[in-house]
Amino acid sequence: MRSYDVDPMKRPYRINTRARKRRLLKAASAWKKLATFVAGCSFLLPAAHGVEGTAATTTPATGEAKPIMDMDLADLMKITVTSVSKRPEKLSDAAAAIYVITGEDIRRAGATSIPEALRLAPGLEVARQDSHTWAISSRGFNDEFANQLLVLIDGRSVYTPLFAGVYWDVQDLPLEDINRIEVIRGPGAALWGANAVNGVINITTKKAQETQGLLVTAGGGNEERGFGTVRYGGQLGEHAFYRVYAKYLNRDSSALPGGADANDSWDMWRGGFRVDWEPVVQNLFTLQGDVYTGSLDQTVTVPSLNAPYSENLTDKVKVSGGNVLGRWNHKFAENSELALKLYYDRTERDRVVFDERRDTFDFDLQHRFQLGDRQDIVVGAGYNITADKLNNTFAVAFNPTQRTSSLYSAFVQDEIDILRDRLRLTLGTKVEHNDYTGWEVQPNARLSLNITKKQTAWFAASRAISTPSRAEDDIRINRQVFPPGVFGPAPALVSQFGSRAMDSKELIAFELGYRIQPHERVTFDLATFYNIYDRQRSIEPGTPVPEGTHLLIPFTIANLINGEVYGAELASSFQPADWWRLRINYTLWSLQLHKKPGSNDPLLEGAENDSPNHQVGVRSLMDLGNNVELDLGFRYVDSLPNRGVPSYEAFDARVGWRPSPHWEFSVALQNAFGRHKEFAPSYIQTQTTEVQTSVFGKVTVRF
Repeated sequence: MRSYDVDPMKRPYRINTRARKRRLLKAASAWKKLATFVAGCSFLLPAAHGVEGTAATTTPATGEAKPIMDMDLADLMKITVTSVSKRPEKLSDAAAAIYVITGEDIRRAGATSIPEALRLAPGLEVARQDSHTWAISSRGFNDEFANQLLVLIDGRSVYTPLFAGVYWDVQDLPLEDINRIEVIRGPGAALWGANAVNGVINITTKKAQETQGLLVTAGGGNEERGFGTVRYGGQLGEHAFYRVYAKYLNRDSSALPGGADANDSWDMWRGGFRVDWEPVVQNLFTLQGDVYTGSLDQTVTVPSLNAPYSENLTDKVKVSGGNVLGRWNHKFAENSELALKLYYDRTERDRVVFDERRDTFDFDLQHRFQLGDRQDIVVGAGYNITADKLNNTFAVAFNPTQRTSSLYSAFVQDEIDILRDRLRLTLGTKVEHNDYTGWEVQPNARLSLNITKKQTAWFAASRAISTPSRAEDDIRINRQVFPPGVFGPAPALVSQFGSRAMDSKELIAFELGYRIQPHERVTFDLATFYNIYDRQRSIEPGTPVPEGTHLLIPFTIANLINGEVYGAELASSFQPADWWRLRINYTLWSLQLHKKPGSNDPLLEGAENDSPNHQVGVRSLMDLGNNVELDLGFRYVDSLPNRGVPSYEAFDARVGWRPSPHWEFSVALQNAFGRHKEFAPSYIQTQTTEVQTSVFGKVTVRF
């Protein structure tokens, strides 16, 4: 039955009181040592004046990113981020574990998708489940539908309320249009709301003015069988700019553990536009949208009440959808501005186990202003409504098949400059109402101390919640059928049911961070955290009852798990020479989950093994002269014993040549060490596959 758990990340394991006390004492001791280290660093390490943040600028003519090597590490402190406080601030001052991936980083990594680009960030668990399915989370609890990570593209939430996860296969855009990806590890709920529990990924694209002219990319290889983008940007009058694009990809199947074809190839078409109009300096209007359609191959194992009581179905998942987003920014003064955002999103997904049609409308208004000369205040309000229509099958069914849910919210945040340019205190909270659990309050407090101009320490305490998904509330998944004779003369059907008694899952988080540049060619960014979880999801057995011609063995979703996660994330940069830069990341996690009184969940063992305890990433970027680039990457990911995934190492390489500003040629090698497994499915029973070695070439033309 282990393979039929919905979310093994949230299965507790049996633990006696004495062992639990030992672990808590060990965690407290570890935190004491980390706090002592962070406090001592300000006195032991030499002073500096920057922090690593991977910044790049663009030229309005082509949108081409400024080469990384043209910016020394001190310059990188100037990058501006907005995801932490919904206001512009230096990365070095942000009181959060934040990492920025720019478009130039993505280009030099040879990434072909957003999930591949996210591998560049420390503290994220990014695993490829099959050719088109990814499991991505921050600080544990990873799954195909990781439900404690909020993902935004230009302010538009892309998570599905059906399973409270992200369909990564349809989250795409021309990677050349990405300005930056801000990755926050840790809660962001006080500003962003429910489901911003373990982190926020905020993807922002370039303004239309920065993508003028013609861009054409084309490439292909053994796994990336073919891909290409055509984009054109122009001007509409004196103050308006636009761009339009079309994109196509076709990827080969991954491999089964024995080497056979996994039948999970896929292809996707996508198109879109963006218009920016700035009639006066005080006003900026943006209108943008995307449409897509694609086909994804898949093999799914489903139960059957007839011998042999299960069958493999070959599925060709049809996906399509589109969105349109409008935004108005009005600037009253230097430190006072108003922002209004509206968007509509339509998604369709036809699977052999269920069909989904969903329409979402979202409204968001926020105002930033100063109170006196030491307080910067941001207030906002929002409303979201989503309506779905589902088609049931024997394997997966929802009751009702149509449902409309709404959410409305308000937030306030006050940033207080206690000691000018030295000590800042941020207090904020978000209040929201949802149709599942009613009112929720999510406060946070953050403190940032500039010890000198060269080093910063920060602390944060937050409460965040994850609201129940549609699936947790009213789903029925038929998991397995046992033949007659196992539980009686009739077949026995194991089914999992949602529960309308589900409560929100809660996190209380404490974070401590430190940033320093001890030398003009070296930077360090350390973040430590201790997360306390309550009311996490469990799977509780019920009493077997007759149902038609078979015996029903029911399991019901409940909130009978608690636990804690603690760890540390280190991001560092070194520049041995003007033409060579190294980035080294290390992540340490420890996950412990416990059964609460009243839980009889039989799938208790091994939940701490569903997330890697260690991750290491090393990237080398070299400019070899004559406009030749050599970029190398190495990753180590610890094992996931509970999912049968051994530890693995992966090596990537890219060689690029830019003979002129208009032409770029590159060859990329991914996963050079051969096939390896990265994840195993748990929600919908698809095949376990392995990632293969990939080689592809790419040509980029800009005019």
